[in-house]
Amino acid sequence: MLFGLTLNRQLLSLQRCFLQCHNIKSGLSARNAALDSVLSAFRSVCGEDGVSLGEAVREQHGKDESMHRCHPPDVVVFPRCVDEVSALAKVCHNHHLPIIPFGTGTGLEGGVSAVKGGVCFSLRNMDQVLNLHQEDFDVTVEPGVTRKALNAYLRDTGLWFPVDPGADASLCGMAATSASGTNAVRYGTMRENVINLEVVLADGTIIHTAGKGRRPRKTSAGYNLTNLFVGSEGTLGIITKTTLRLYGIPEAMVSAVCSFPSVQAAVDSTVQILQAGVPIARIEFLDDVMINACNRFSSLLYPVTPTLFLEFHGSVQSLEEQVNTTEDITQSNGGSDFQWARDAETRSRLWKARHDAWYAALALRPGCKAYSTDVCVPLSRLPEIIVKTKEDLIENRLTGPIAGHVGDGNFHCLMVVDPNDPEEQHRVVLFTERLARRALAMDGTCTGEHGVGLGKRGLLYEELGPMTMQVMQGLKDTLDPNNLMNPGKILHPREPREY
Repeated sequence: MLFGLTLNRQLLSLQRCFLQCHNIKSGLSARNAALDSVLSAFRSVCGEDGVSLGEAVREQHGKDESMHRCHPPDVVVFPRCVDEVSALAKVCHNHHLPIIPFGTGTGLEGGVSAVKGGVCFSLRNMDQVLNLHQEDFDVTVEPGVTRKALNAYLRDTGLWFPVDPGADASLCGMAATSASGTNAVRYGTMRENVINLEVVLADGTIIHTAGKGRRPRKTSAGYNLTNLFVGSEGTLGIITKTTLRLYGIPEAMVSAVCSFPSVQAAVDSTVQILQAGVPIARIEFLDDVMINACNRFSSLLYPVTPTLFLEFHGSVQSLEEQVNTTEDITQSNGGSDFQWARDAETRSRLWKARHDAWYAALALRPGCKAYSTDVCVPLSRLPEIIVKTKEDLIENRLTGPIAGHVGDGNFHCLMVVDPNDPEEQHRVVLFTERLARRALAMDGTCTGEHGVGLGKRGLLYEELGPMTMQVMQGLKDTLDPNNLMNPGKILHPREPREY
């Protein structure tokens, strides 16, 4: 009897195992059929060559220039126009697949990482400059157009687009992260220079944030949806066109370098230059460690002390007045005589050295990797935070030369880290958190121009507070209720809804 019961239990167990295996196989078959259906739908939209499952392609699109590890998407699609972006988004929406927009991959906060898998929309094939209106100083571009490509296109028009983050980034990507750079003190950030956006929402709906085809220099019509999407980092929709303000190329430009005995003297000069109404185009700060790195990397011979790189734009007559006023101010603060860069070639070499600061910092420790911090404080607090930050770096045995857009109160520590030293990486993480909280304590922000991405979600909550974050989450829920658009960025992770 006992033997019979045991045998029956074994038969029942085998039967359950068989049924489970059958269900697993059925489930896998269903998933494979669904995958084939989705891929077939993608290929019907953008062609066989417009869909890639290759490991190398997926890894290329799963990482930016940050230290966040690669999270490759499951598939990469290459749409050629907004209608294809819309059709692909509808497929993803119907199958509840995450969508990650990708421009050039030059971001610094892990914004393109496919942390939930899904579909990467690589927008490089949409690379047309559209609707240039020279007399109105505006132009519309697709997301594959970079800032250098646009300025090359504008070369013979007497116009240029001045927002310059250093990298040759996609202009729509720059809008998505609210990028800025060395010219922001004179010309503003992307937020001030975007007039209109074409955006594809999570369900494939196409909207124009200021109305289709509209490009007024100012407006008070309704909610400012344009600036809602500027800085949204792909979490609310895919930017497929941006209309930008352009500027006349100045009649004359001159650049100069001035060394100072202290950080305080350099920043005091900056504040006084701005207070004097000098319309300075660029005013960049480099600490002693950074200027030493630039000297070595770019074969320069500047004194190894806190240094300002300056640039002036205007007519020949106005430049003379700007320069005289600025020299008087810097010399009153113990600054050296200006070292001039008047011709285009010398100016280009000077600013190339500034833009190469990243590589100059890396050259301090060959074989290491770099991570850039990005805080911004009111100008009056800049000397204090830089001095405390340098003390923190020394105390914790970290290499982090400082460069900053001092006219905005925005600066970066270019942290050079050994990727094979977990203990050093941990010290860098703790340092960056202390730096961000130091900026917040001084009424500043945890990110001046790089965005939030993956790394600063907790800090954003500290900066804005719970009620403001609830409003942001509410906006996200309204525009993307299934949490498909670049999930896990800006806001704390939230699982997509179950179906």
